[in-house]
Amino acid sequence: MAARIERLVTSGQFSLDGGTWDVENNVWIVGDDHEAIVIDAAHDADAIAEAVGDRRLTAIVCTHAHNDHIDAAPALAERTGATIWLHPDDLPLWKQTHPDRDPDAWLVDGQVIEAAGADLTVLHTPGHAPGAVCLHDAGLATVFTGDTLFQGGPGATGRSFSHFPTIIDSIRDRLLALPPETKVLTGHGDPTTIGAEAPHLEEWIARGH
Repeated sequence: MAARIERLVTSGQFSLDGGTWDVENNVWIVGDDHEAIVIDAAHDADAIAEAVGDRRLTAIVCTHAHNDHIDAAPALAERTGATIWLHPDDLPLWKQTHPDRDPDAWLVDGQVIEAAGADLTVLHTPGHAPGAVCLHDAGLATVFTGDTLFQGGPGATGRSFSHFPTIIDSIRDRLLALPPETKVLTGHGDPTTIGAEAPHLEEWIARGH
């Protein structure tokens, strides 16, 4: 049976470079009635655990290590026994939030994370953060983009650890290569599709180089 995708919105704060902002984050739960993975354990471990219910949580996959995407990950892992996955290039950011607790495993470009009928291929897409990744499931015709791509354009690159030309390269080389009907499920805000974003992204690419 194919996996299903559930969305939970949690609220909290994003802090970086001495500033703090109120934010709402999308937490994505992918799985079936028995098993699930969580993409970005944001803000509220109790709410995420409640949404997972009595399913076995096998993995907590971090699209990047800004605090608002990882702040609930250790508590959720401790509660469920799930493995926390992060790309190693984001360890310096992770340490700003969790100095005494490392992730459990490292994401590698091209690896596949399996759970309950989902096969999530890791795409390393640096730019918003050095270790930012997107997760593509061809069978579900879906890509989880974290803060790399939103409805209307790329993620922000105005703060530490980010770089605008790099995120443009990531989007052009990795995301625009996906089928246009691919659903884009983002770290904040509403979903979109690759096809809907492609015309705007051509303008961003021209601006980026």
